[in-house]
Amino acid sequence: MSPTPASAVAALAAALLADDATAAWTAAVPRRLETLLDALPAHARAGIRGAAWAIDAYAVARTGARLATLGGPERERVLSQLASHRALLPLLDAVKVPVLLAAGTERALHRTPAPSTPAPIDPPLDLTPALDWPTRSTADAVVVGSGAGGAMAARTLARAGMRVVVLEEGEHHSTASFGRRAPLDRFTDLYRDGGATIALGNPPLVLPVGRAVGGTTVVNSGTCYRTPAHVVARWLSRYGFTAAEGFDACLDEVERTLRVARQPLDVIGTNGRLALAGAKELGWTAGPLRRNAPGCKGSCQCVVGCPTGAKQSVQLSVLPDACASGARIVTGARVRRILTDPDRPGGPRAAGVVVSRPDGSELEILSPVVVVAAGALQTPQLLRRSGLGRHPGLGRNLSVHPAVSVAGRFSDPVVDGTAVLQSVGVEQLHSDGILIEATAAPPGMTSFVLPGVGRPLRRKLDSTEHLATLGAMIADQPSGRVLGSERTLLRYDLSPRDAARLLRAQQAMGELLFAAGAEEVLTGVPQAPCARTPNELKAVLSEVTARQLHVSAFHPTGTAAAGSDPGRSPTDPDGRLRGVHGVLITDGSVLPSCPEVNPQLSIMAAALALAERHVTEV
Repeated sequence: MSPTPASAVAALAAALLADDATAAWTAAVPRRLETLLDALPAHARAGIRGAAWAIDAYAVARTGARLATLGGPERERVLSQLASHRALLPLLDAVKVPVLLAAGTERALHRTPAPSTPAPIDPPLDLTPALDWPTRSTADAVVVGSGAGGAMAARTLARAGMRVVVLEEGEHHSTASFGRRAPLDRFTDLYRDGGATIALGNPPLVLPVGRAVGGTTVVNSGTCYRTPAHVVARWLSRYGFTAAEGFDACLDEVERTLRVARQPLDVIGTNGRLALAGAKELGWTAGPLRRNAPGCKGSCQCVVGCPTGAKQSVQLSVLPDACASGARIVTGARVRRILTDPDRPGGPRAAGVVVSRPDGSELEILSPVVVVAAGALQTPQLLRRSGLGRHPGLGRNLSVHPAVSVAGRFSDPVVDGTAVLQSVGVEQLHSDGILIEATAAPPGMTSFVLPGVGRPLRRKLDSTEHLATLGAMIADQPSGRVLGSERTLLRYDLSPRDAARLLRAQQAMGELLFAAGAEEVLTGVPQAPCARTPNELKAVLSEVTARQLHVSAFHPTGTAAAGSDPGRSPTDPDGRLRGVHGVLITDGSVLPSCPEVNPQLSIMAAALALAERHVTEV
């Protein structure tokens, strides 16, 4: 009898983890894994289950038996044979990452149950589910999206006396709710497509984006870099982006709002201290990062919602002020299209939006101003659905900060109870477009870098407390494109220059870890998984191509870029969509080029400048 997709996944998980029924946490992995897969979009779920089924078929071809019926040594031998085939290795990798996420979560929960700590009461928001919102209403301005750009625009317009309605496709999650669930369970709720948004290309990369009241600011690291001066100067001189005028004042206001400050040393954790030590040994420029997390407790859960309320994501810092000025937020509201009045003197004008409720019914909000802040991946699709996506540049110019990570194994434990997700910035190579940051994933979510299968993998999983992790992102050329108008469909092909930068970043992070005292460096590259000396690291990476790297990305920008050239820029220098009056773009898609740093401050400052300019012109 052929195995079901679920049983094939469970059997593969047991084989990968060398489950011998001696540990309680391994028995819980298949259930946790199925919960994770159920949260993924159908195509991703089918791909992973299909890969597991294919691996089970490979086992039958090699041994005459399914994985579930093989003994431990036999199934480990099958997986080792599979991993030795370069052409088949991607098949194994397709299922290995979710298996390790589920395994890491169960292992952490069984060893150290999540502490129950009182959570602060969040500032009040005016929230209404879409199901309870009137079928027809009016506003002075509708803001599509409640993330960094949408929240800042909503606050600015509401403070100017406009009746503002903010529409958010996701739901509201309180600080208290974050402390009640395991990190991985929150991950699948807080991210679009369960965190499995993928850009197809060479190589393919994962590009997770948030979907909740507060947008991606709820699930980012809290790292707050000011936009580099040379980037601001380029935006103004090359693109004529008017928001860049007086940008420092806008950045100052955003920093005050978010209460940005240098991260104190007492909570950066061992991971951050090792990064500082390695940088000092090499003579590299490094220091604690500036973050929007006053009173951070070092819970290391920024990417799945801060359970202490320290991180000032915009649902805690900006949207409450917007609501205090009269703005209202509608949740579970997917904007289907922007309405326009084509017969207005002077050309077509925004007339409002049509919104889809969770039950499939629709509502209309009539408004002469529509602020689009749905994010760089969703804004082009909304404009296309609305018949406003004819500009050839819309959806193009996508930058994503391609990123790779490396782990170092140390003799003493690194995970010691307190850590910051991104604690230290190493800026030695930043002038070359490479920014290195010390990273520490939430409990149970650190095992994606681990090599091997079966017992070797299990041994590494059982010693993850000794791993310190670094991540590097590069300032990329705009090599991507958002396609379609409904389901998120991305294409991104790494440029040769950026491929070389990623490989250089991989080498630099390994050198930094060895300088900090690492006994071994795990590259995250299946074909060259580890090195025990700097020379060995250089040798193994010399055979690696960018296509073999596990690449992720986090900061999409530029897909509705502002600029003075009507032929190249879908949006004019003031952030107004060309070809229709009353549509303003204020999210990361409006930035003309990659900001070269974590972009929250850049997006919020641009949104503030553009919204203020709109108010003065009304």
